[in-house]
Parts: sequence; structure tokens; C-alpha cells
Amino acid sequence: MLLKRLCLAALFSLSVVGCTTAPNTLAVNTTQKLVQYERNKSDLAVKAMTLSSGEKMVYAENGNVAGEPLLLIHGFGGNKDNFTRIARHLEGYHLIIPDLLGFGESSKPMTADYRSEAQATRLHELLQAKGLASNIHVGGNSMGGAISVAYAAKYPKEVKSLWLVDSGGFWSAGIHDSLKNATLENNPLLVNNKEDFYKMYDFVMSKPPYIPKSVKAVFAQERLANQELHANILQQIVTDNVEERAKTIAEYKIPTLVVWGEEDKVIKPETVTLIKEIIPQSQVIMMPEIGHVPTIEAVKQTAEDYKMFREGLNK
Repeated sequence: MLLKRLCLAALFSLSVVGCTTAPNTLAVNTTQKLVQYERNKSDLAVKAMTLSSGEKMVYAENGNVAGEPLLLIHGFGGNKDNFTRIARHLEGYHLIIPDLLGFGESSKPMTADYRSEAQATRLHELLQAKGLASNIHVGGNSMGGAISVAYAAKYPKEVKSLWLVDSGGFWSAGIHDSLKNATLENNPLLVNNKEDFYKMYDFVMSKPPYIPKSVKAVFAQERLANQELHANILQQIVTDNVEERAKTIAEYKIPTLVVWGEEDKVIKPETVTLIKEIIPQSQVIMMPEIGHVPTIEAVKQTAEDYKMFREGLNK
């Protein structure tokens, strides 16, 4: 029980745990059991579908099929379990939480288009297959925010609201000082060894949940196994600007909540000013002492802020 309590926070890191190689078998097995324990606690079942392209998309879904559907999209290097912990605070909604192509348990083709519109098209296919595409709320963190914008711009009549959490894609706001000298060979978001993963974990979050080093080592394995693919994806997304598409969100007056950690070292907090200019109807919440991933760093507050936003849509 002590090990379980110590490791629970580990389940919401920025890497999938479904890897097949790790420093030791006990750590892998323990981590996988804890992941499943947390999914069960949040009433999440893992499912999969085959896209028309033949690629597999894996996703988590809760049992509240009577709730309004909410699509949650993870960021670069992440996976569906980034939202496992917050999912139990959003149980009033019908949650669909995919592993984007290239991440988690979904297919990882090296030559695919990983830009926001291509990913949005795949997600729309998933929602259409489930009969949920015509009446959807969409939320995303980091890269997932850019994909959320692309999704709403492509299917504006189908999206009821947007939730952008430290969103990528608004690149004219400038690069954060911490990444100005980054290259593919020296980038805190890319993992070339276990130590890189440990540093990355602390870099992206101001208040990272505690994870025993043995469990971090398990998480590092998936990133190491896919480092070439992730470098390819990062090259695509850093030039994928969604600002022009965001104007469609303003045109259709899609209600939008923008949440940002004031200590974000990945994407400049000042980006919210640009988003507000492009999407005037957006509401902005700045979170003190929080970094790039509020959905992991401040689970309860982030969930409460979102639920308040949603309640306001009904007034």
C-alpha cells in the first residue's frame, strides 16, 4: 500500500507507460498495475478503432454516455493518461481521451502528417464513428491546444466550446527564453537518455507530482524508444501556426476558456494576450506558481475552473 500511495502521482506524467522494455520488470509491472488502478478509479475504459488510413487510434472513455461529450487532447510527448487524474473531477461529462497518432498506444508511422489539421481530421473520424461529432466540447494542452483550435476551425458548427490549456500554435507571440537556443540535438523537450527525461519532467512543470526514480525510468523508456519519431513530430509542430485558423473561432463566437500557468517555461505566458486579441470572446485564467501542465500540477483547481466555465455557458 505504501508503494501504491507513493506512486499514484506518477501515473499522470508526460509519457505513456505501456512500454515493453524498462530497467526492471518489477517497476514495469507495478507501474502498469497502478495505471490501471487509476483508470478504474476514474471510470475510464481503454478502447481502440482502426482509422480509414489503416492506423490504430487508442482512446479512453468514461461510462457517462448521457453527459455532454468532451474531447481531451494531450500535448507533445504525452498520452491519454495525462488526463486520468483530472477525469474523476470531470465525471459529469462524457469523456473521450485519445492517444494521438504518434503517441501512447496508437500507431506511430514515421512519415505521417502530425500537424494540427491532420490530427484534427483523425479525431473527427473517431468522433463520427462514435456518433459524437455533431455536438462536441474540445479541450487540449500544449500541442493539444493547437489541435483543438484546428479542430474547431475545421468543424466550427459542430464545436460547442473550447478549452485551451497553455496552448501551442500561436507562435508569433515569440519563443520562451528557455528554448531560444534549443536544437534537435539539445532540446529539453526531447529525450536521449534517462537523465534527459528526469530534467524534462522538472522543466515542463513548476509543481511536478512526486515520482520515484524507478518509475520515472519506466516512463523514460517509451520516449527513448521513439526519440527519432518525436524529433520528426516536433519539427512539424513548431512551424504549424494556428493563428489564422483561430479567427474562425472568433467569427463563429465559439465560447473559449484559456488557462495558463504563470511559470510556464515551454510557451510564453504572454501568449494569452495574442489569443485574446484573436479570439475576443475568450475568457482567460492565469494560474500562479503553475507551469506548462495545469491539468497535472493543479488538478482540482483546473477542473473547478473548467466546470465553472461550462456552467456559465448555460446561463
